[in-house]
Amino acid sequence: MHQKFDISGMSCAACSARVEQAVGKLEGVQNVAISLLSNSMTVDAAETVTAQTIIAAVEAAGYGAKVADAEVKKIRAAQSGELPKMRRRILVSAAFLLPLMYLSMGRMLGLPQLFSSPLWLAAAQIVLLIPIVAVNFSYYTKGFGHLFRGSPNMDTLIAVGSTAAIAYGVYASAKIVLALSVGDTATAASFSHDLYFESAGMILTLVTLGKFFETRAKGETGRAIEALMDLAPKTARVLRDGVETEIPVAQVAVGDIVLVRPGERIAVDGIVIDGTSGVDESALTGESIPVEKHEGDRVAAATINQTGFLRFRADRVGQDTTLANIIRLVEEAGNSKAPIARLADKIAGIFVPVVMTIALITAIVWLALGKDVEFALTCAIAVLVISCPCALGLATPVSIMVGTGRGAQSGILIRSAAALETLCHVDTVVMDKTGTLTVGKPQVTDVLPETGTEAELLQIAASMEAQSEHPLAEAVLDAAKKRGIALLPVSDFSAIPGRGISARIGEKTYFAGNAAWMQEMGVGGCDADSLASEGKTPLFFAEQGGALLGVIACADEVKATASQAVSELRRLGLSVIMLTGDHQLTADAVGRRLGVDRVIAQVLPQEKESVIRKLQAEGHRVCMVGDGINDAPSLVRADVGVAIGAGTDIAIESADVVLMRSDPLDIVSGVELSRAVMRNIKMNLFWAFFYNSLDIPIAAGALYPLFGIKLSPMLGAAAMSFSSVCVVSNALRLRFFKPTIRKSKEDLSMQKLKITGMMCEHCKSHVETALCGVAGVTDVTVDLKNGTAQVAGGEVQDLIAAVKAAGYEAVAE
Repeated sequence: MHQKFDISGMSCAACSARVEQAVGKLEGVQNVAISLLSNSMTVDAAETVTAQTIIAAVEAAGYGAKVADAEVKKIRAAQSGELPKMRRRILVSAAFLLPLMYLSMGRMLGLPQLFSSPLWLAAAQIVLLIPIVAVNFSYYTKGFGHLFRGSPNMDTLIAVGSTAAIAYGVYASAKIVLALSVGDTATAASFSHDLYFESAGMILTLVTLGKFFETRAKGETGRAIEALMDLAPKTARVLRDGVETEIPVAQVAVGDIVLVRPGERIAVDGIVIDGTSGVDESALTGESIPVEKHEGDRVAAATINQTGFLRFRADRVGQDTTLANIIRLVEEAGNSKAPIARLADKIAGIFVPVVMTIALITAIVWLALGKDVEFALTCAIAVLVISCPCALGLATPVSIMVGTGRGAQSGILIRSAAALETLCHVDTVVMDKTGTLTVGKPQVTDVLPETGTEAELLQIAASMEAQSEHPLAEAVLDAAKKRGIALLPVSDFSAIPGRGISARIGEKTYFAGNAAWMQEMGVGGCDADSLASEGKTPLFFAEQGGALLGVIACADEVKATASQAVSELRRLGLSVIMLTGDHQLTADAVGRRLGVDRVIAQVLPQEKESVIRKLQAEGHRVCMVGDGINDAPSLVRADVGVAIGAGTDIAIESADVVLMRSDPLDIVSGVELSRAVMRNIKMNLFWAFFYNSLDIPIAAGALYPLFGIKLSPMLGAAAMSFSSVCVVSNALRLRFFKPTIRKSKEDLSMQKLKITGMMCEHCKSHVETALCGVAGVTDVTVDLKNGTAQVAGGEVQDLIAAVKAAGYEAVAE
């Protein structure tokens, strides 16, 4: 059972480690994943583990928990709720800190003094410190609360460090009172320099300021998810009892008839029942070319109806829409943990107790070496406040969240952090031919009857294939339809996976399939080599008794970007293997054209998984690319399964990565994105480890014996506050990731046209649709204001002709 909870009270990686440990110990819990970014937790557990049991375990650890809402939470909205409170705390703290700093440090800078008496100076500093402590008192309640429970966190470090400074200041104030009571003004003046109230105030203020910047930066990591969420319209126009009614999208039910006019966003998923239009699906796929929709086609929420009026029946609403699935997928990926984060998690779990031990040892060592209490206490406080478990805890999740969000904007959906990391390390890409490297819609190229006429062979073939779901069946049916050939009644139809079909027409039984099955059936003369060597797939037709009727050859067009995708994958150092059930000669012809490293042909659907397993046994890390439905077993078996051109639930469930478009170049983009994210994570982890490894010894006074350098607790607090900000800011750079392949594709094939006659958005839409229909075009951008169009692919003459046919004028620029 998969459950999700909102967690409150977590402030650092030590907190998340404590919660994970508390829930993970429950009997029946299989997996726990906690996100510091969204303050959420997902738990996979047996049905016997109730939500109340999990909540009780979290509360026993000192934190709050509640079952998460069904809707995906907006990270930035959640973070922004805290920002006004933190801003007020900063303003109050700064307002009292400035005069406090003036009183404590002014003498060193030669500034005029407001109090000549040490006692009044100490009293004034205490009065100024009280509001700072009051507005930041949560550090003490949380910090000491977790300390007493035996699970100290970052708040504990701040609470103990600032309390130590305050305690020493109170001690110094007491010494001033005692000294003045006996007339010892010299001692009183000496202790007035060692109050350390300003250190406590500065620590609290700087930590809060750092938390403010960190929270604001963390909120930016969810921008991609929020952008997706904002795409969904708030209302929908439905037909109920024959009356057109506009209702909130949350009230749309499965089965409702939804009406969409040109320019409107589609509210829910459904099937078109009336109308024709071009639909902009770029919000889901990243592809700018509109997709033509007709009766029976599927439409998805958040896409834009451009040119025509559509009427469709809703079949997925609310949290079941494609958009909701994408958002959920991206959020879960951001909340998941990559294997590379395990070391950081282990260290974060013991980090705070170790730091407190180091601080105690620091104080003891300096006292043993003859230093005074002030020196030892200053070094111990510096160690406490400079240590930053947050940087360790944030190093991985912020990069994962931003990276997966950036991928979603480009139509690349990554299910988990583990998949993202594994994709970075694969060395072999196995690509299913049909639908991945080819268009997936074969066409008949040759009709070669052995006896009778082409029409007779096509009639028998189409009548049989009408019952089949094989991709080549549609090609045969289309060929028969174009020639106006009527179909014959068929009975006793049977399909044999990987072999062919059989059926009875009239008084005769016929067989159709590949050469291997024909040989098994005792049919002679089935020579497939000549057609296969041309990249064509032969279908043999015979009647019972072994008489060959003829052969029909089909060919599947290779996708325009397939060859370039293979070339780019090889440039990235990956071995590319094409996997297909086609005849070896057919597959070899396609493989040579694409430039793959290896071709594995004549593989039955159920054998694809064993091919992946064999490659893994040879030591390869394998990425399998398929359509996510027929290739589900091999996608699951591969180290990383990639479903291309699929936004279905089956694809999302079976694959680790889902490419919303059918463009093979997105595979390259996915690999590049994974490598960029992993580089970013390694940079963050290096910074987090380097920062703590270097600064803790310096704060402890390691440089003092040689160089006389001793770190002030105030500088330590400033360094700690901004270390996590640096980690988050570095991760945010991933928002600007652009795959190199897209740059080269645009640079190589972009055409620019000057168009006249466009008057409105409908004109713009007509021009876009016309240009998208030109062969070879992969991207179209029309600028209505400037009267221009930029087109990737296609011949200039064809582009101009298409624009003119749409009723406008165009010239090449």
